[in-house]
Amino acid sequence: MDRLVIKDMHTFYGTSHILFGVSLEVGQGECVCLLGRNGVGKTTTLKSIMGLARAPQGSITYAGRELLGLPPYEIARLGIGYVPDERIIFPDLTVHENLEIAAKPPKDAGTDPWTIDKIYKLFPSLEPLDNNSGGYLSGGEQQMLTTGRTLMGNPSLLLLDEPVEGLAPVVVKEVTRQIKQLKSMGLSILFAEQNLGFANEISDMAYVIEGGKVRFHGSMKDLENHPEIKEKYLMV
Repeated sequence: MDRLVIKDMHTFYGTSHILFGVSLEVGQGECVCLLGRNGVGKTTTLKSIMGLARAPQGSITYAGRELLGLPPYEIARLGIGYVPDERIIFPDLTVHENLEIAAKPPKDAGTDPWTIDKIYKLFPSLEPLDNNSGGYLSGGEQQMLTTGRTLMGNPSLLLLDEPVEGLAPVVVKEVTRQIKQLKSMGLSILFAEQNLGFANEISDMAYVIEGGKVRFHGSMKDLENHPEIKEKYLMV
């Protein structure tokens, strides 16, 4: 089973100790959120999974394979896709080219692969922009393109960093619909977010992070029953 399991992970930037014994799990087909304010370790957790941040202590396994020590490209080949919050695209390439350049076959034979047509069905506002340069897209359109490009790599686990940060409410509503659709397709999702309302709409489980440590984990319903946690760590 394609399950992500993190146990007692410690992560460093240089000599700075950022994550302290983080443990979490994402089951196959689950949507799990990392909740917390800016600078508490959410992005570092995602980067540690992808091998983009140094985690010399602990364990990160996916589908039974240890990820610690692997380069990011090998982790991606195992079926993990990462959508960073910077919305990094190729600004001089068209929308079509941005998607086309990221295409690779699924890791499991027989899996129905993502195609550009399927991406446009998920993100219908991108199709009319097929021949437009990526650099001329709005923030919301760039977020959709970045996510679509990651999906073209046919991941079985999708990591999303602040997917609705800075987006207008109408775009947030559309992103919510899109992620729900990905869930319905059986894709596992782990995302970092501050927007509790958005997280409530799509998440099965929540991990609240503060100061590089997990302070709470449970279902979204469990979190609703702990207003003191939301007040202390999420400023709600």
